[in-house]
Order: sequence, then structure tokens, then C-alpha cells
Amino acid sequence: MTDWIGGLIEQWGAAGVAFLMFIENVFPPIPSEIVLPLAGYRVAEGDLSLAAALFAGSAGSLAGVTLWYCAAIRLGAGGMRRFARKRGRWLTLTPGDIDKVDEWFRKHGALAVLFGRLVPGIRTLISVPAGICGMPLGRFLLFTTIGTALWSSALLLAGYFLGENFDRVEGYLSPIGDAVLVGLAAWYLYRVATFGRRVGAG
Repeated sequence: MTDWIGGLIEQWGAAGVAFLMFIENVFPPIPSEIVLPLAGYRVAEGDLSLAAALFAGSAGSLAGVTLWYCAAIRLGAGGMRRFARKRGRWLTLTPGDIDKVDEWFRKHGALAVLFGRLVPGIRTLISVPAGICGMPLGRFLLFTTIGTALWSSALLLAGYFLGENFDRVEGYLSPIGDAVLVGLAAWYLYRVATFGRRVGAG
């Protein structure tokens, strides 16, 4: 999987980064923690500019989370819970998940969107309560963009500063990355398999 992600970025460039980051925010399990450092390495190799990689990564992320925001605006709290109950299996999204991020958003307010973009597991779903609560689109995009840019910059720079050492480090990281992806896939399949039980418990 790591080789596939790296190959896609190498072949498609910034468009590949944007596509992968969009998918990461809509459908698991393609983690930004692998996509963006690989993009940063391509920047160090001269295949991408840092600005293009940052813009592409941020734009892909924004497109994904805005999709969730618009769905929440349209469906409302009850509609999102019904969607999660009926259609959420393959997204591993339950009504209880929506309730948890909704509570987190109501507790922390607009800052939940900014800091939520930096927290794995919250990053995507924080868009849902923002939409449910009617957070203005401009304000949502402002806080989301700041949080997304910070997250993307940190991971891109990690890959960039590894530079010429990336190939050597990748020899160690590639099996780890593959193991992480296998673990995420197993977690995803577990969530799919236990969806009915978790919905019933919620």
C-alpha cells in the first residue's frame, strides 16, 4: 500500500496528493500520516514544489471535510443519525460517533474545528456537528483551513527534511507503514463486522 501511495504521488504529482487526501477524509483507511510525508519527500527530490504539495494536500482535505459539513447542514442531527444507522456500515459511522463529536463541538465551540483537525479520529467527523449546529460556512472554512494547513505542513516538512535519507529510512518505515495499513484495514473490517452491535448499543 505504501508503494502504491508513493507511486500515485510520483505519477500524478499534486493531483495525486489532493486525491489521496480527499479519500482520506471521506473513506478509510488511507492515513495522511503516510501520504503527506511521502509527498514531502517528492518535494525534496524536486518533483513537486512545497507550495503545490501544501495547496494540494490542504485542498483535498478541505473538499472531503466540506462534503461532510454540507451533508450535515442538509440532513440535520436527526438525518445524520438516521444516515449513520442505515448507511454508515461501510463508513464505520454510528449514531453514537456523531453524538460524541457533537458533544465535543458543543463543549469547545468554534475552536473545536481548528484543533479537531489536528486530532486523529476527530479530524474528519468534526465537520458534522459544525454543520448540524449551523456554523457559518465562511467561519467553518477559516478554522478548518488553518487547522488543515498546520497538520499538512508538519507532515510535509517531516518528509522534506528527511530528504536524501528518506530512501534509507523508508527501508525501515515501509514494513512499519505496511503493518500500520494492515492494522487500519483490520480495524476497519472489525468496525464493519461489529457495526450492528455498536448501533444497537447506541
